[in-house]
Amino acid sequence: MTANTASYPLQLVREIDAPAEQLYKAWTTPERMGEWFCPKPWKVTEARMDLRAGGSSYILMEGPEGEKIPNHGVYLEVVPNRKLVFTDAYTSAWVPSEKPFMTAIVEFEDLGNGRTRYTATALHWTEEDMKAHEQMGFHEGWGIVADQLAQIAKTF
Repeated sequence: MTANTASYPLQLVREIDAPAEQLYKAWTTPERMGEWFCPKPWKVTEARMDLRAGGSSYILMEGPEGEKIPNHGVYLEVVPNRKLVFTDAYTSAWVPSEKPFMTAIVEFEDLGNGRTRYTATALHWTEEDMKAHEQMGFHEGWGIVADQLAQIAKTF
């Protein structure tokens, strides 16, 4: 199933004034995730990545009131400077998570002249999960994150 045929997708598409390789590098540099990965005042306080298909990912997001949201996942596909696919359906290796929520597909399409079409798609297992993600502020939140990513990518 692809993003075009998934039953419950949410998607953000932006043209960003930064080369695809710099956007990809921002996505794959754990020590820089705190600068852009979640809308402020939230922040990433820990990030670990094993960037390969089957490799694990861990990102800890913390809110202004001390809330902590740990995000465990596994990379399904890694194509340098082009595409990252990861899911929370697994916590590490192929250990199933308690409640899978989504698979994310992040694509970087080089448009030339240092510009990139950035597409971030969240595929959900159920309509309820998709609606919950939308109500959590998917469009606004992922839009803010894309803006922050665009700024940070310029520093690579």
